[in-house]
Amino acid sequence: MKGNLQEWAGFVAVLGVGALLAGWLRYSTQGELLLASKILLISGAVLVLAAAVLGFQQILGFFSKRSSQLGTNTTVLALAVIAILILVNYLGANHHKRFDLTTEKYFTLSDQSKKIASGLQKDVKVVRFAKTPEVQFDDLMSEYKNQNRHFQFQTVDPQEKPEIAKELGATHMGDVIMASGDQKQTIQADASGSVSESDVTSALLKVTNTQHKTVCFVTGHGEKSLTDDQSGGYLLVDQGLKKENYNTEPVNLVSSNEVPSDCDVLVVAGPTKSLFPQEAAMAGKYLNAGGKVLIEEDPDTDPNVDDILNGWNIAVGKNIVVDASGVGRLLGIGPAAPLVVDYGDSPITKNLQQGMTFFDLARTVSLADKTKTDPQGVELLKTSPRSFTIPKMEKEVTFNPKTDTAGPLSLGVAASKDVNGKSARLVVIGDSDFAANQWINNQHNGDLFFNTIDWLAQDENQISIRPKQPTDRRVTLTAGQATMLRWLDLIFLPGVVLISGVYIWWKRR
Repeated sequence: MKGNLQEWAGFVAVLGVGALLAGWLRYSTQGELLLASKILLISGAVLVLAAAVLGFQQILGFFSKRSSQLGTNTTVLALAVIAILILVNYLGANHHKRFDLTTEKYFTLSDQSKKIASGLQKDVKVVRFAKTPEVQFDDLMSEYKNQNRHFQFQTVDPQEKPEIAKELGATHMGDVIMASGDQKQTIQADASGSVSESDVTSALLKVTNTQHKTVCFVTGHGEKSLTDDQSGGYLLVDQGLKKENYNTEPVNLVSSNEVPSDCDVLVVAGPTKSLFPQEAAMAGKYLNAGGKVLIEEDPDTDPNVDDILNGWNIAVGKNIVVDASGVGRLLGIGPAAPLVVDYGDSPITKNLQQGMTFFDLARTVSLADKTKTDPQGVELLKTSPRSFTIPKMEKEVTFNPKTDTAGPLSLGVAASKDVNGKSARLVVIGDSDFAANQWINNQHNGDLFFNTIDWLAQDENQISIRPKQPTDRRVTLTAGQATMLRWLDLIFLPGVVLISGVYIWWKRR
């Protein structure tokens, strides 16, 4: 009888292990736990347990031997190591963690991308049409997928699955298309075929938000031009706003005789000539009816908007701010380009607290009366304690306590007030060049400008730090420096090693 039980226990154990293996193989092959796999796994577990019960006496006798106990200890230790490795592998697969050691965090999503991706409320699918996967693309897409389960991506061979290519409108090998519901957006790759983070985030905004707000730029008084690609132009501002799902539109208030009704934000970007009184009145009327306005006033100019600023408790100084701290020289800018690392408590600057912005020739903009609470105002940008004002630029800049004001100094103000259930908002900054083509991609200048527009447009969910471009760290050598390095590499270093070897040999012989 005892022998029969042992035989039955062995037979049942073999069946149980076989069922477990079959269930695991089915699950591994199919990629999901279907009913048949569940039955095999449960049956295998039950059979293994039954085998243990039937062969209990035999198992007990086996483990009572000294050799068995030693073997058991070894087995348990080996199983413990295996279990630890399995646990580590599981945690690594389900709790993905990467370390980005690049200076600009180039392989980590920016705050803006994380914010937009994590806020997805509906499914978004990205399809790259190619024969084989591309590692850089897959890594980037994985970063987005880790932020939200609604984000999915895949690589599809259009020749094997032409129906998907037709559905999404792909026409060329290498096309990358993002789709959400009825919205589709083609993501343009660069010359090397790579897709940038900023383009993916821009496409995300466009397929998930069908509402396009319009930012109007006043023209006719020497303001920054959206089509100017020179260093002082606003072409990059125009491109950046369109990436963030805004429409841009030039507006001549004289010909339109009012601020157009479709303007969600009105921008007066560094006029070199004064606005006509009726134009300033139009902007003031628009603002006081719940509108949103950004005014950028450069030094030595008079846009003729004092009536607007006085009504909003904002004072603009007739001066130029210089920074004697010397920090600006580290960035290749002079003392007339004050650096800002101290920011006011506002959604616009919330994400800039650890960063820098700088302004190429700026004037002070501050609250006229800091005790007033209507409108609600905050000084956004504070210069260093070693900054001060001067009445005009001269060859030698010195501080005169009788006429100049010592820092910290305010370069910008954001104010808001409720008007008939609407939130009227005004931002005034004492410089327009900080967002020009030459400077907008330096430090956080671009983030300051675009965050300002987001706050004015009441798109606070888009306020963030945007993707950065990798720094070009190539070293350019003169012909003489290249020759010196060549001699060091070919003659000097090998010669030092050879002489050191001969010397050591001579001493030891």
